Amino acid sequence: AGTAGRLGVLDASECPPTFNTAPGQVVGLIAGGPEALVVSVEGAEDSPELARADLDALKLTPEDAVVGVSASGRTPYAVGAVEYAGALGALTVGLSCNADSPLAAAAEHGIEVVVGPELLTGSTRLKAGTAQKLVLNMISTITMIRLGKTYGNLMVDVRASNAKLRARSRRIVSLATGAPDAEIERALTEADGEVKNAILILLAGVDGPAAARLLEEAGGRLRGALAEG
Repeated sequence: AGTAGRLGVLDASECPPTFNTAPGQVVGLIAGGPEALVVSVEGAEDSPELARADLDALKLTPEDAVVGVSASGRTPYAVGAVEYAGALGALTVGLSCNADSPLAAAAEHGIEVVVGPELLTGSTRLKAGTAQKLVLNMISTITMIRLGKTYGNLMVDVRASNAKLRARSRRIVSLATGAPDAEIERALTEADGEVKNAILILLAGVDGPAAARLLEEAGGRLRGALAEG
């Protein structure tokens, strides 16, 4: 809800271009829906029932994880979401900026980053918002590392959807392989722009279809595919 909700939606929205996640893999929900990203939706954050409805719309299962984000740690929408997700058997995390918060108590894992009073009293877009953005970055990045979407410190699952990201893809392949530019271009073309596939083509000496097969067998993990290749 509010600033905390906007930060959650922001972090979720950056996962597809950065890590090539599927549309439903990392989802950001904010009390009041997308409209609340730019205008205040009065009363939405006070409704735990709204949180349950939003999670039901996603068909939440015990295989999912839900991170509730609230600066105060007592926002009914965030607390209600975590309580409902926990009742369904999902893994739950409560991120707040107050100690001993209801949100942390409701969650399986509580993260309480106590930042103290704001420069402008109650303006949680300041210290609280900055701290929560850092923690959300940590959660999503560590998750993507564990899912095999990185190789060392390289974003090898980047989605090259524009000129800037296509140039970044070439740099990542270069850093991972040390190959000349012409070979990098050839590998990326053969891999249809997929960075992990191109790296595998160059380092394992395989063709495009073989690279795709090895990655599939390794669950998308480049390091595992290289060990097999």
